[in-house]
Amino acid sequence: MTKTLTIAHSPDPDDAFMFFGLSQGGVPLPEGFCIKHVLKDIQRLNRDARTGKHHVTAISTAAFPSVADRYWILSVGASIGRKYGPIVVCRPERRRRFESADWSSLRVAIPGEQTTAYLLLRLYRKKFIPVVTPFDKVFQAVSSGKADGGLVIHEGQLTYKRQGFFRAVDLGAWWFRRTGLPIPLGLDVVRKDLGRRTAEELAGALVRSIRYAYRHKAAALRYSLKFGRGIDARVGEKFVRNYVNRDTLDMGPEGERAIRKLFSEARRSGLLPERVRPEIIRPVY
Repeated sequence: MTKTLTIAHSPDPDDAFMFFGLSQGGVPLPEGFCIKHVLKDIQRLNRDARTGKHHVTAISTAAFPSVADRYWILSVGASIGRKYGPIVVCRPERRRRFESADWSSLRVAIPGEQTTAYLLLRLYRKKFIPVVTPFDKVFQAVSSGKADGGLVIHEGQLTYKRQGFFRAVDLGAWWFRRTGLPIPLGLDVVRKDLGRRTAEELAGALVRSIRYAYRHKAAALRYSLKFGRGIDARVGEKFVRNYVNRDTLDMGPEGERAIRKLFSEARRSGLLPERVRPEIIRPVY
């Protein structure tokens, strides 16, 4: 009897590229399984993971402590930024307000309370007023005056200038200066009740899916751009290249150190109540 696996990820070019091989049938699954793909924004995926709704799912790294009892981390599929990552944007005339060390009166549109971007911003500045906003409405919140600045993830990191915004904070560069490590922004995780062997085989299938996408790059990019919210092919390819790279195929020891460092910094700052010991699942073929 075939078992249906739900594999969930965000509707973004990088995730679409990663799962291209699996979604298009170019990569086989472990015997006895078929796939149901689920597309949701990252904040909804973070919420779903709390109940173990999906067998394999993308989540924010910051959300993992709340689901560590249900999921293992896959060594493949992580979104890792090396000296780049989420940014805070504002209108140019408000840039000086963000140069101050006191942000206590500043309203910042954030793309979700469990996102890694929000955790990083709280490590950067302890006090500001978060305005929870769908990630694709952050620019609008800043333009309308609903927020003084916006915490930008996804392709907005590349398009903010053309929309007339000023980059007030580069959290990727800040994190690297602070730690010497890349930012582990997002993870793919697998439910523990599938068993370790199946989890390892699914990790292997995702590695093959990414490699398949690069072997069929033109087709994979065309498919990925469907999820790019109007970005052109040049920006889409740059965004995919930023977040689907050698770290995505295998986060390696440095990626694991970066995850542990993020959790230890959060715990030291009082943003994480207890120590987290993530367990990493590596692929078998």
